[in-house]
Amino acid sequence: MKLLNVYIRYRLIIGIVLLVVAGVVHYYTSFWPSFIIYLIAVVSIFGHFFFGPLRLIQEYMEAGDMDGAEKILNSVTFPGLLFKPIRSVFYTLKGNIAMMKQDFDGAEKMMKKGMDLGSGSSLMQGTEGASLLQMGMLAMQKNNFKQAESYIRQALRKGLPDKENQAAANLQMCSIMMNKREFRAAKEFFRKAKALKPSTQQLADQIKQMEKYISRMPG
Repeated sequence: MKLLNVYIRYRLIIGIVLLVVAGVVHYYTSFWPSFIIYLIAVVSIFGHFFFGPLRLIQEYMEAGDMDGAEKILNSVTFPGLLFKPIRSVFYTLKGNIAMMKQDFDGAEKMMKKGMDLGSGSSLMQGTEGASLLQMGMLAMQKNNFKQAESYIRQALRKGLPDKENQAAANLQMCSIMMNKREFRAAKEFFRKAKALKPSTQQLADQIKQMEKYISRMPG
């Protein structure tokens, strides 16, 4: 695995070096002895531009190293050359990092690009709902509750990957319904969120805090 990551990190350089080596072998012998070297060189260069280094991001994300993940994303010089599904993931990840840095305008722009490119892509199946939920949270940060409700309802319809995301979506909908003074709907979304019993401390604390308001609401 480490060897593969090293190859992905340096495959452009490897490809260029192998191309030079293939040219030298071709010059001093003939084409066929150099063919396999040409092939590996072309595949390496092709992979660098059309697949990108996104596989490398996983280790940084798992370690919580957002700066390292951002450096890998910024190393993609020509994102327009990435295959469409990979480009979709690229922009989604850019959006996630922008959101963590509280660059909400930048995050919204990147997330929309990722969602537009990933529509119908098998690579994005199971993540579209999570992306829509994040878009909803971005809209809430801007106090655009109408847009937030639209995104989060779509997220719930598309499906969310785990109970933490499902609980977060229902809590956000509860807040929106409370803001609209639709108390019966707010209580129903709160009931769904609480029933999921999220293990994330932040969500558990939000449920405890919201329960105080829910118990006082009419309806």
